[in-house]
Amino acid sequence: MVRRAEALAAGNADHELRALYQRGGWDRLVNGVYVPSSRLIQLSEQERHRLLIDAILPMISEGSAVSHRSAALLHGLPLPTGGFEKVHVTRDRRGGGRKNASVIVHCAPWVPTSTVDGIAVTSLARTVIDLARTEPLLTAVIAGDVALERCDPQELDAELQRARGWKGIAQARRAVNLMDGRSENPGESQSRIILRQAGFDAEPQVEILDADGRSVARIDWLINGVVAAEFDGKAKYTDYLRPDENPGDVVFREKLREDAVRDLGYPVVRWTWADLAHPAELTARINRALERAAGLPAPLGSVRSTSCAPQVRAHLSNARGIV
Repeated sequence: MVRRAEALAAGNADHELRALYQRGGWDRLVNGVYVPSSRLIQLSEQERHRLLIDAILPMISEGSAVSHRSAALLHGLPLPTGGFEKVHVTRDRRGGGRKNASVIVHCAPWVPTSTVDGIAVTSLARTVIDLARTEPLLTAVIAGDVALERCDPQELDAELQRARGWKGIAQARRAVNLMDGRSENPGESQSRIILRQAGFDAEPQVEILDADGRSVARIDWLINGVVAAEFDGKAKYTDYLRPDENPGDVVFREKLREDAVRDLGYPVVRWTWADLAHPAELTARINRALERAAGLPAPLGSVRSTSCAPQVRAHLSNARGIV
């Protein structure tokens, strides 16, 4: 990345910089900042945004912090593609928000307590709340689930309280109420939203034990205490590979595990990314499994939660009466 001022100080002339840009050898990130086209074309959308953050930093005023989607990127939170054309910045003042070709300036109070790679950035909890106020529900919940691995839920609660009266706060409360740090991937996050909205009592990451107390399987959800549910992302069949195994071996192990769960008396429902696009059909499948379970004897053995994370949702919900 080359800044015009630095290039001129090194003895280059303006017409030389213009010629490089006009010949297509360089791309302009923002006014006065250039990057070799050969480098830029190799970068992902999010890598380009990271470069754009570096480019605009000298141009933002004192008392500002990178925020919203840009802060989420710096904090390493997952985000969908799109929406990375402009850097989001928050200034600690009541008014004066603006946007131009490369920057969106928000105006709101913030506490300058976080830095990433030396860059002033809104805290992880504040970033989650800003996402929850301004992004689609699913985007916010997926990012929040990951953030809860590093962020105390009381910090989220405090940031929600600070944001009272701000635009999007009701939306943020709904999103935070759906967040749960026990989700292991975005597919589980999206599945949990569907399960919650359908009214199921879905306990995540439950270990199934046989009558002797031996572990049979850990399942993604135990629904209404009687149906075992699993989200099958493709990663499941690659992440669990053992040395000298192929994906077929993992599939066979999964079958044996599912058979063992069924033998204890639990109907099993599995779904994939494609099923998440049809929540009504998925809900109907789960309801049919619950009907089958109602006609069976109580499952053998017992279950135990593998995480204390339910306290996260309980704390947030009780603290605010979230709808």
